[in-house]
Amino acid sequence: MLRGSWRQLWLFLLLLLLLLLLPGAPEPRGTSRPWEGTDEPGSAWAWPGFQRLQEQLRAAGALSKRYWTLFSCQVWPDDCDEDEEAAARPLGLEWDLNVRLHGQHLVRQLVLRTVRGYLETPQPDKALALSFHGWSGTGKNFVARMLVENLYRDGLMSDCVRMFIATFHFPHRKYVDLYKEQLMGQIRETQQLCHQTLFIFDEAEKLHPGLLEVLEPHLERRAPEGHRAEFTWTIFLFLSNLRGDIINEVVLKLLKAGWSREEITMEHLEPHLQAEIVETTDNGFGHSRLVKENLIDYFIPFLPLEYRHVRLCARDAFLSQELLYTEETLDEIAQMMVFFISNNQMAPPGPANQFCGPHLGTDSAEENSFDSP
Repeated sequence: MLRGSWRQLWLFLLLLLLLLLLPGAPEPRGTSRPWEGTDEPGSAWAWPGFQRLQEQLRAAGALSKRYWTLFSCQVWPDDCDEDEEAAARPLGLEWDLNVRLHGQHLVRQLVLRTVRGYLETPQPDKALALSFHGWSGTGKNFVARMLVENLYRDGLMSDCVRMFIATFHFPHRKYVDLYKEQLMGQIRETQQLCHQTLFIFDEAEKLHPGLLEVLEPHLERRAPEGHRAEFTWTIFLFLSNLRGDIINEVVLKLLKAGWSREEITMEHLEPHLQAEIVETTDNGFGHSRLVKENLIDYFIPFLPLEYRHVRLCARDAFLSQELLYTEETLDEIAQMMVFFISNNQMAPPGPANQFCGPHLGTDSAEENSFDSP
């Protein structure tokens, strides 16, 4: 039996070597080719040699780890951890944020730091709450998908992930009490099933304040209760267009004042964003206790995209489908978009504004549907 296992191991290693050497070797989802341009000029990523080495090492590491996990579970099933969130560590999140996300340096830094820090906390005393804000098409859903795909082997199909769309799951204000009961049940059931859970609320500005009350016990810090056998890690992610206009105004003002995009910090944006959310009268999110009592850990702004970022998004779309393209084609696509800053002027979002920020979609969300009376 032992000899057979070693034979399988050598066959696996040989197969892995061939996969890495073949020109069509698998790459992490959304990877760009090493000879293509990158996001931020002047950064370490802009040096082609460095970028090529980084991509090859990360791709090889991610691929070998994944195949080793699958192989070891086949050969040594007794030692295999079949828990869904066994692979729930942001191993590939940094790579995705650096390579696949364009024009969002604040998002890249803050999401990676907060998620990694939270998941590495041995005994969390509260859930992590992140609120993404910005115009449509800037990448809010895109980053949410990155989190799901990197933290869970089955992505959106994982039993540890729940996604809710305000107008789809909670469409009737008169049924808010019923929705609260159903939402509490789903959260409790998911936390009992998984040590690490992720709940996504899209169109958060349309959620009823009463419904958000359900989340308060999870976001308030708990006093230590002695030794607990199990700890849970829960992330609440809110996606919203709310006050994206304020983000755009602040960014445009800074650019006109001579600041470069990469010099813009959270200190420039977060105070304005949080204050405007609270003062907005036409939404429930800003009037909820989550916002008023500072239970949201971070309000994360997504900056309006520039022409160069739209070109990179177009390039990535071609590469993901393994289609040929020319620089002229990328220019033509970018010129059709009106969702970027150009010459310190900002145009309103147009019909193609989802190009750089693909939605999570409603396919998996339908599984979380609540039955209205």
